[in-house]
Amino acid sequence: MSGPLPIRQVEKPWGVDTLPPPFKTPEGERIGEIWFEPPAQLPDLLVKYIFTSEKLSVQVHPNDAQTEAKGLGHQGKEECWLIVHAEPGAKLGIGFDEAIGEDALRDAARDGSIEQLMTWHSVSPGDFFYIPANTVHAIGEGVSLIEVQQNSDITYRLYDYGRPRELHLEEGMVVAKGERYDLARWHKHFAAHETAILVDGPLFLLDQVAGTPTADIAARYPGKLLVIPREGDVSVAGHAVAPGGCALADGLSAITFAQDGVCLLARACPD
Repeated sequence: MSGPLPIRQVEKPWGVDTLPPPFKTPEGERIGEIWFEPPAQLPDLLVKYIFTSEKLSVQVHPNDAQTEAKGLGHQGKEECWLIVHAEPGAKLGIGFDEAIGEDALRDAARDGSIEQLMTWHSVSPGDFFYIPANTVHAIGEGVSLIEVQQNSDITYRLYDYGRPRELHLEEGMVVAKGERYDLARWHKHFAAHETAILVDGPLFLLDQVAGTPTADIAARYPGKLLVIPREGDVSVAGHAVAPGGCALADGLSAITFAQDGVCLLARACPD
């Protein structure tokens, strides 16, 4: 059924104690992620806001073929990030300055030098990064972003700055690629009121829409989809959805777009 998705606020050691509007921080908690519970009608995508006051762990995710080989089914995780706010000097660590072999990567994760070997990309609002599975990555401090990902919770932490959390070094080494990140292919910058295709498959689609979707964007969404308002409210089957929310729509015809608004549209691609 069309309508807003329930929200789950997730505490993280690297989270923030004051969330930006419209979110509210429970007293005494550090919220790092806000999840929108995936609906049963579109279970393959997870949408999050992420807020950081410290660096996240250096981590990596497997792809679907790797999780299927382990008997875990379709649990691979590819994701993408749209930066919505960045403090001065905020960066994302993605890939490595130079190619690195498995043994050297394992040693670097153990002694912490992996952080210095990674490539740290300065970011600003409107920056967009697609993170293929097997890419070693970390989100730096002072970043707020929207993440759209395959709905999987398999994360292998390689290094966590001494925090007392479990690491998954051997599992991570099986799937991690010690490669440079293809910035020309996977990174773009979008203006705040630009209509654009952000992700064009093969696992999911993601579009930024200013006002009402154009015909070519509309053709990409023949059925159920997720709508994430960025500026201005949208109405989904009569339910008002404001920025900071996410809703399931049975189709584009169920959505009334603000003419001066901006939103994201997303759906999983069929197998």
